[in-house]
Amino acid sequence: MEEYVVKDGKKMKLGYTTGTCAAAAAKAAAYMLLTGRRKEKIGILTPKGIGLELAIENIKIGQNAVSCAVRKDAGDDPDITNGALVQAKVMREAEHGIRIDGGKGVGRVTKKGLDQPVGAAAINSVPRKMIKENLEEVCEAAAYEGGLLVEISVPEGESLAKKTFNPRLGIEGGISIIGTSGIVEPMSEQALVDTIRVELRQRRENGAEYAFLTPGNYGSDFIRFGMELDPKWAVMTSNFIGDSLDICRELGFKGALLVGHIGKLVKIAGGMMNTHSKYGDCRLDIMAAHAGAAGLSKEKIGEMLNCATCDDGLRILKEEGLCEETLERIAERIEFIMDHRIFSEMQVGAIMFSKEYGFLAGTKASDELLKKIVAEQKEKED
Repeated sequence: MEEYVVKDGKKMKLGYTTGTCAAAAAKAAAYMLLTGRRKEKIGILTPKGIGLELAIENIKIGQNAVSCAVRKDAGDDPDITNGALVQAKVMREAEHGIRIDGGKGVGRVTKKGLDQPVGAAAINSVPRKMIKENLEEVCEAAAYEGGLLVEISVPEGESLAKKTFNPRLGIEGGISIIGTSGIVEPMSEQALVDTIRVELRQRRENGAEYAFLTPGNYGSDFIRFGMELDPKWAVMTSNFIGDSLDICRELGFKGALLVGHIGKLVKIAGGMMNTHSKYGDCRLDIMAAHAGAAGLSKEKIGEMLNCATCDDGLRILKEEGLCEETLERIAERIEFIMDHRIFSEMQVGAIMFSKEYGFLAGTKASDELLKKIVAEQKEKED
């Protein structure tokens, strides 16, 4: 792949996801199976709209099955799967349709709340859609009306998974096949923080005295549909919560309100001001600690620690009647950590929500800060 982005003044090469590799390998295998012609390269269009021409490796052609592989290229991103082979074996089936499963090195989902149901191969929705659409394209071109079974495998997957949070999340036996855009963009943390600074400085220079912050798209959706406010009011912080608060303080904001999914914000209660998973995945540990302080039994604490998602942890709290008290404790701790970060030099607050349960809790100052932000925005719009 020869596409680049410029970050921090550096030219950085883009890569492609394991999902793209799986779809490309499956497409090539299906083509060879249905046409009988060997394929050394395959063209594929990613969901981001970038077309790729990828080399095919490890080709094995049989009468009723073909397998081949595409090597993952993460570009200039420090991705542990870089260079790994993603293999696809495509087999004929009598029944019409395309079935997708995982083989060696692709994990299996063992806990609820992930992209795929318990027992399924950890091949996420977008890669599954890519595989299906590309194989349908090949079937149509070859006038093939039968069915196909696709098995995705990663020979190094089991060992690579040990370097990820997959076992903790409830994915056993290998890596996940992931990707929403099909493209890997190199991450430059300083460039992202600089972008946040520029946006906050623009807001401040335009007269804003209160900053409205959210980590990402989940927060934006909740602001729009859960709070019925315009998400354009909010500045996206990504995982850089601490840096964003520092910038707000430096720029002289009087206050800052953070709206985020509990899966992000609960980490703040544990003192994590960069919420990226590479710095730790302590979500359920923190929730369980506060739940225990609120009276959750030892057995239920153990059950919570085995949950894959915060929503599943919330389910336990609701069943035990301890949800409100636990969330209040977490909110108090979030407020304490945020206030300590900015040396109590401005008013700070946070609102937590979940996709399943909606609004969960706010810190003491959250209502007041929200009113001030709404008033500021309405004044500007008037």
